[in-house]
Amino acid sequence: MVLNNDAGKQRWFPVYTNPRAEKKAYASLISKGVEAYLPLQKSLKQWSDRKKWVEEPLLKSYLFVHIAENQQAEVLMTKGVARFIYFSGRISAMPDKQIEDLKLLLASSLELEVTEEHLQPGEKIRIKAGPLKGLAGEMIAYRSQKQLLLRLESLGCSIIVNMAASFVNRA
Repeated sequence: MVLNNDAGKQRWFPVYTNPRAEKKAYASLISKGVEAYLPLQKSLKQWSDRKKWVEEPLLKSYLFVHIAENQQAEVLMTKGVARFIYFSGRISAMPDKQIEDLKLLLASSLELEVTEEHLQPGEKIRIKAGPLKGLAGEMIAYRSQKQLLLRLESLGCSIIVNMAASFVNRA
């Protein structure tokens, strides 16, 4: 008999939330003592009488939890959490590096836009200059000389990064 030594190991799991409930689900998870990450970006919103900077989720209806597999039921019983994300019939886990890379992207001064287009895999790339120097990814397409598509396979989405094409090398 082989024991699963990973059963108690904490890993990052993407979680799908109810629509527009990301911040409430995040707060509920934190109050339960669950380590969670909600990537937020600031955007300027215009109302009829004023403009205001607000923090909105980068990935609509997604947040990430850092848990052991035996904590999944506790996460699902959290208000605002709809379900875990599945990939090939199993709950999708993300490498720590992808969460670190996402945090790095948000900490940079680059403009980010998320798309859920179904894109075909392309060349592996490495960023050679700028605030994201050393970051590896997969080139999906050029939108222009300053807009690149990088794929995060665990989420099934891509991130559009505004940066000069000259900052990228083939890996």
